[in-house]
Amino acid sequence: MTILDKIIERKKEEVASAQSKIPLDHLKDNAFFRRETISLKESIKNKSGIIAEFKRQSPSKGIINNNVEPIDIVSAYEKFGASGISILTDHDFFGGNLNDVLSVRNDINIPILRKDFMIDEYQFYEAKSIGADVVLLIASCLSPAQVQEFTDLAHELKMEVLLEIHTENELKHFNSKIDLVGINNRNLKDFKVNLQHSVQLKNQLPKEVLSVAESGIYNLEDFKFLKEKGFDSFLMGEYFMKNTNPAKAFEEFASQI
Repeated sequence: MTILDKIIERKKEEVASAQSKIPLDHLKDNAFFRRETISLKESIKNKSGIIAEFKRQSPSKGIINNNVEPIDIVSAYEKFGASGISILTDHDFFGGNLNDVLSVRNDINIPILRKDFMIDEYQFYEAKSIGADVVLLIASCLSPAQVQEFTDLAHELKMEVLLEIHTENELKHFNSKIDLVGINNRNLKDFKVNLQHSVQLKNQLPKEVLSVAESGIYNLEDFKFLKEKGFDSFLMGEYFMKNTNPAKAFEEFASQI
């Protein structure tokens, strides 16, 4: 069983537990459920293209940074030009929670991606209720039919969809309704990083699709390489979060691009 298999098995338990505590219909009572969402696609076109991530830990790196509060980091991300914010809400493997989104939603005016392992329609209503503008669909966790179904649901809830792929076979999960396609430079099964592999996948996407380079961007040279190869956006978390002061790290990086 891979780490991804373990995450999905645990996620099924989490969703069942959440549904038993807060029925889906009750999620619609949250004030954020009625807010107008912000387009990540438009924000990428008008700003730096960086989707800056708040992430405490990961299965591959362990604890990255447990000593900072979300608002201190994401407000700086916004101030220094991030196109969007990615916030991990998985608890057991990434140290996140729903409150990490709730606690900052009223204080920033750029789109928030709820980054989690979305396997059940309940999670989409949950994402909407906490103020997310975008949801992540991971192709390796879903069938093409599920991606289609979940994309339709997200759009019904006025949220955009970022589809994450890593293999050529996962290109079949793409459909014309997808808003953005993220290509994970890191293999979720063995955590190896291959930027050239991501470029090859990107070149097989329709040219009009906004592409996002995800994970494994360790320095300015990696960023410039991927930008030169035509990526529109860059999801970066560890690069900033591993610093004692992630906000300062982002400010310095943004000044160099």
